[in-house]
Amino acid sequence: MPKMKTKSSAKKRFKLTGSGKIKRRKAYLRHLANAKTKKQKKNLSKSDIIFKGDEPRVKRMLGLK
Repeated sequence: MPKMKTKSSAKKRFKLTGSGKIKRRKAYLRHLANAKTKKQKKNLSKSDIIFKGDEPRVKRMLGLK
């Protein structure tokens, strides 16, 4: 059976943490930022952990399962 390829798009968007969770960047910060408050922009710039329901799908894209 051939090796499973990693999806390039997933490779660029997600990182694995030490505990095995998957980190992602938050959306809605690329444009129209002048309409958002400083607090909103600060919170959107932080990274986040993906939702439990999406974990199997993302792990498959990363070639982990």
